[in-house]
Amino acid sequence: MNASESKLLLPFDHVEAHAFLARADERLKALIERVGAFQFKLDECDSVYESLLEAIVYQSISGKAAATIFERVRALGSNGCPKPEEILRTRTQMLRKAGLSKAKILAAKDLAKKTIDGIVPTLAEAEKMSNEELITRLISVRGIGAWTVEMFLIFRLGRPDVLPIHDYGVQKGYALTYGKRRIPKPKELLKFGERWRPYRTVASWYMWRAVQLAGKDGRKLTKTTGKRAHRKPGEAARS
Repeated sequence: MNASESKLLLPFDHVEAHAFLARADERLKALIERVGAFQFKLDECDSVYESLLEAIVYQSISGKAAATIFERVRALGSNGCPKPEEILRTRTQMLRKAGLSKAKILAAKDLAKKTIDGIVPTLAEAEKMSNEELITRLISVRGIGAWTVEMFLIFRLGRPDVLPIHDYGVQKGYALTYGKRRIPKPKELLKFGERWRPYRTVASWYMWRAVQLAGKDGRKLTKTTGKRAHRKPGEAARS
């Protein structure tokens, strides 16, 4: 992918992001030079509801298994992904047969109800809302936490300034990049990340790349805090 193609996939200028971060942070500048240009393709879910339904399905299980289950869930819809009304009408037994756990069924139905009620915004509405507004609104859905919303902000809306401080990959990448012997506490990472504004999403992406580059050597860190959030394997390593 060349620079012009990558720019078309993002709602912000990644070239300016590179330049800004390189000026602000020498360690990050070296990592950027080693990894190469920031690039990833945004998710293509048609709605906030569908994106979060997919996130619910993918929680806590392997990507391959989750993909199979999500396809079964999609097959329950009359035309692609089942609409909120269809999820609410679908019997628990059918959703269990598709592979959803009891907790995920409750989460999916709560998501569907809150979508119908307007608590979960449309994609057009979400694009006009601040990160904080979206997090506050969407974590009211059963089974959806701040981390899941942050991943939505990054990978579906393409927001440039999201720092998932509880993401283990970002924490570990920070420790590796800056020569730390332990995984940082979220508050420590939040404070340090102020230097990356307004491109904390891009910096986070490079922290994920740092973990990839480290390979087995990256396992020698002490984990003192931080919870590993669940989503599709590879999300923290997308390209």
